[in-house]
Amino acid sequence: MIIGVVGNIAAGKTTVAKFFEERGFCRVSCSDPLIDLLTHNVSEYSWIPELPEKAEPTRDKLIEFGKYLKDKYGGDVLIRLAVDKKRGCKNVVIDGVRSKEEIEAIKGLGGKVIYVEAKPKIRFERLMKRKASKDRTIKDFEDFKAMDDAEERLYHTSRLKGLADYVIVNEGTLEELRRKVEGIIENIAGRFKGS
Repeated sequence: MIIGVVGNIAAGKTTVAKFFEERGFCRVSCSDPLIDLLTHNVSEYSWIPELPEKAEPTRDKLIEFGKYLKDKYGGDVLIRLAVDKKRGCKNVVIDGVRSKEEIEAIKGLGGKVIYVEAKPKIRFERLMKRKASKDRTIKDFEDFKAMDDAEERLYHTSRLKGLADYVIVNEGTLEELRRKVEGIIENIAGRFKGS
């Protein structure tokens, strides 16, 4: 089973993916292949499209290299690489799905897609708390809004909501989010037992 998790910056995609991981899914992010290629850490892959010049995987570098790979190898290249990296796993959850082509690739493999959303102010507060190195250029809400708007222009993330099988509004507690994810896992597991 393959699950794809879509949403804006700091909506809770990784947290949702971690809940699936707790239930036995192998977790991989769409950015993992980009980071692996940029840092030349490619031993887990059976194939790689090409090896770029070694570079620090900043958010800007990841976006730039990701766009280049998609333009050259197809919009689903990161899904193909992520699935390849976790090819030894029965169930995989892919965090950070960002395009219609990636969603179609997941669904083409029989997978399901979850869209996670939260208001911009809530996402900004989460981003400030997590202090991820890739976010270090974001100093205030204006910086966050500019990055969020740029990502929306690049990926049209909000339009992907209509392609998702499930939508989670993540504006409450961690426990509330866990209950929502558990409900989806039960629903998916039930469907697979019935088929």
